[in-house]
Parts: sequence; C-alpha cells; structure tokens
Amino acid sequence: MYWMVALLALDGKQYVYRVYAPPEALRGDVFWAAFHCHDEGPHPRASDRFDSAVLWRLGPVNHA
Repeated sequence: MYWMVALLALDGKQYVYRVYAPPEALRGDVFWAAFHCHDEGPHPRASDRFDSAVLWRLGPVNHA
C-alpha cells in the first residue's frame, strides 16, 4: 500500500511523491515523509503547508 502526495513548490510546479505507508497511517506523517524527500532533492522549496498538499491512497484493496 502506498500514498501519493502532490506538493506545490516555489517555482509554481507541483511535484508528486510516492510514500509507502499503511492505509491507517496518519496523513500528517505521510505529508512530512514526502516533504522531506522533496527537500533533500534538487528542486525548489516546496510549501510546508499541509492544506496545500493533495494526498491519495493507491494499492491493492483487501476484501476480507
């Protein structure tokens, strides 16, 4: 299971990151994982405002 996180950056672009985390992961933790990944890369600084990010889950669905 993983999450996709879209972050807005100062260059006006949106960068999307895949974060591996369980479905019950806290959205804030998923956001910060993506933010720190972006921050370590060569791209312009991303917004650290949680409400400016878009998060969604992807991966297999368990039908138990």
